Amino acid sequence: MKNDAFPITDNHIHIDLKQGKGLEAVYEFERSGGTHMFLVSLPSRHLGFDIKSADDYKLLFDETLRVSNKINEETGVVSFPVLGIHPVEIIGLSEKYGIENAKEIICKGFDIASSYVVEKEAVALKTGRPHFETNQGIKNASNEIMSYVFSLAHEKKFPVQLHVEEMTENSLNDIARIAKNAKLSPEKIINHHATPLVKEAEKYGIYPSITCGKDMIETAIESGTRFLMETDYVDDPVRPGFVLGPKTVPKRTLKLVEKYEAEPFWKIHKEIPEKIYDVEIEIK
Repeated sequence: MKNDAFPITDNHIHIDLKQGKGLEAVYEFERSGGTHMFLVSLPSRHLGFDIKSADDYKLLFDETLRVSNKINEETGVVSFPVLGIHPVEIIGLSEKYGIENAKEIICKGFDIASSYVVEKEAVALKTGRPHFETNQGIKNASNEIMSYVFSLAHEKKFPVQLHVEEMTENSLNDIARIAKNAKLSPEKIINHHATPLVKEAEKYGIYPSITCGKDMIETAIESGTRFLMETDYVDDPVRPGFVLGPKTVPKRTLKLVEKYEAEPFWKIHKEIPEKIYDVEIEIK
């Protein structure tokens, strides 16, 4: 389905040209009405990259940019790259090199990633902390990495997507505290894979990016339109359609327009991402 009315944006999606559906997933998104996507780096292990030093992350970032460029050149979808180091990577690196060395590798990796954003090759970084229970050393190191990325974002003026535990008022409060200490405006923070706590997130200034599972967007929109929509599609042939398939955001949006009309979705898919990421959301 070609959508000529307004942009439809997936705020967090992965595409794997090497072993996933690749551009076919993008075409599915486009045929369903999708127009824009924020393309997030896959975990390094997903792509088979063995990280031994910060410079090894260049392979990951360059692959993300290659995929984004391919999407922009060969489809009708506009792709904005978001460069990330998956927060779970601290665990494997710590087992190999110790926590302090792992933290140093990741922070230096983010130094490299931030240079791509400064050069306008990417629009944001992604960081966070493991979404499951870990030991205190990993927790502390993850928070220190997050704080470091927030400081980079403040200094170089770019937004940050977060992969963290389930979004609650407690987690929002903790993230806002770390951001304040790093001098980063919470309005430059996007809580990826968020729950539909729109008013709670607004209280702390953070933007939730809500997955489009059953009734999630309906629940969110009853509280307001200050959020983004995403699939967190992983493009993994072993887990097809995980987390949600690439058609989900456009199909869900166009269905909800029948109930709520188009105005809320202009905000969700265009006005809010333009404000956060300092990009233009225009249909090709």
